[in-house]
Amino acid sequence: MPTGTEEDLRRTLRRIDGRSYPAYRDLRGNWHLPPYTLAVRRVQGDPFAAPSNLAVILDPSTADFEPAAFFSPSRRVGLSCLLARTFAAAARRTRGKRAGSGKSGEIGMADPGQVVLANTAVIVGDDGSIEARFTVGLPAAGRRVLGRTAERLLLDTVPALVERSLVARAHTPAEITRHVEANEDADFLRGQLDARGLVAFLADGSLLPRRSGVEDRPLPRDRAARFESPPSLRVTLERPNGPPVTGMGIPRGVTLLVGGGYHGKSTVLDAVALGAYNHQPGDGRELVVTDPTAMRVQAEDGRSVAGVDISPFIGRLPGGQDTTAFSTPNASGSTSQAAATIEALEAGSRLLLIDEDTAATNFMIRDRRMQALVKNEDEPITPFIDRVRALYENTGTSTVLVIGGSGDYLDVADRVLAMIRYRPHDVSTAARDVAAAHPTGRLASRGGGAWPARHRVPDPRSVNPRRGRRQQYIKVRDRRTVQFGTSRIDLAGVRQIVSRSQTRAIALALGKARKFMGEGIAVEDILDSLAESLDRQGLDALDASRRGDLAAPRIQDIAAALARLRTLTLIGEGK
Repeated sequence: MPTGTEEDLRRTLRRIDGRSYPAYRDLRGNWHLPPYTLAVRRVQGDPFAAPSNLAVILDPSTADFEPAAFFSPSRRVGLSCLLARTFAAAARRTRGKRAGSGKSGEIGMADPGQVVLANTAVIVGDDGSIEARFTVGLPAAGRRVLGRTAERLLLDTVPALVERSLVARAHTPAEITRHVEANEDADFLRGQLDARGLVAFLADGSLLPRRSGVEDRPLPRDRAARFESPPSLRVTLERPNGPPVTGMGIPRGVTLLVGGGYHGKSTVLDAVALGAYNHQPGDGRELVVTDPTAMRVQAEDGRSVAGVDISPFIGRLPGGQDTTAFSTPNASGSTSQAAATIEALEAGSRLLLIDEDTAATNFMIRDRRMQALVKNEDEPITPFIDRVRALYENTGTSTVLVIGGSGDYLDVADRVLAMIRYRPHDVSTAARDVAAAHPTGRLASRGGGAWPARHRVPDPRSVNPRRGRRQQYIKVRDRRTVQFGTSRIDLAGVRQIVSRSQTRAIALALGKARKFMGEGIAVEDILDSLAESLDRQGLDALDASRRGDLAAPRIQDIAAALARLRTLTLIGEGK
């Protein structure tokens, strides 16, 4: 690939002006445009195709950030997301200036949104260097190169974006400090949970409600109640960059969120679920942290299941189907939720999050009247209410449940929090009194197998991203949908995936996970090997093209994607 100066790039653009669009391939390579380097890594085939992939690389003296902004991994990730968010916003403001046909003139970068995750859009080196990766629609008239327009785009517009977003002088010192310290503080808070016997912490004053179900920004401050811990659950945690933080600690065990409709139960559960990630300053949830392995579990009618031992919840299916190695291309609500629970344990989750609105009723509860009507020997389901305590006592896995319609769960809860006008109240003592005063007469089911010790061994041939002549065909259409080889993976039920960038990293990680599969290698071992590889090599290990559109996935979500791959089979299955 050519390497040249700013004048070389200018001459090249003028030379190819008016030629057919493939002449843009002459731009591939590194161009030294003081004070940074412009790398053209992939050139689109025509103006209507996916835009070209470019990067700018700034040395530490050019970026000019103080060492305090990048001396730790937490701070580097916080700074990275600030820069990516700023560049993406500035690039969006240029889109009204059309520069030709198709995607001509478009500049874009993967925007981190409200969360703060390691990403490949902006990489901050431990020496303070910056590499920013973005896309550019190279200008054309029809399918002819607009070289002079491209010259202005690459030598005027892009440098202006760099100057407005990627160097220290584009931000106030206070803004930089706020972002890097907020991320470091959140990591520090989360690191204290286990030693304090907690699964989550929600700081007093947090702003939990979102603008809508599809808008992750906080509700305006004048329209939302600030979070306030009940005194009985108030704890204080330390942080490195400010005074101690006081808020509600959710202890290990079984916790219920109860209350009337529209009083904030699901809002709290959503905040706890996304507390597995850090959030940018001003999000309202930047001091809400959760066990990073937490998994939301729900019913998913129609999903595929491959060889999962759901016998702790379901046994004796009509037709004699073995529930210790349950497989189906079309799971019911109850079997899908049972499988998701076991898969979460397999992936190392220590906290399950369940909202009754998205759960299968017959999986969650069978009341006394139904027990009297349907004989125990005719009901294969041991409902979750009869297993949730054993789940904690035997495996150490806690559960937080939103329950609005089944008072039977009061009998099995360690604590009960009532949401009243968006504020939590500890009503555990009152709940025990109610349970004692109003016994349901319900009999705990005696069914349910032992927690599975079975280790599933995926067949690598069934995890194949190949399609036609392409060795790896992976397309991510949106946050919820992946085309993996010939198979489509539906991730709508994996509720903690937050962006298309994260979904793409998950899809590529499945392809990488295949390399760790083989005879005798269980899912847990594959996930451990994959996690170690990503920790050692970083996200670029997933994508040699360095497109800049990946965000760090959780191992639990990669496992969930593998479980929903319809081609998945196990070694020894059917023998």
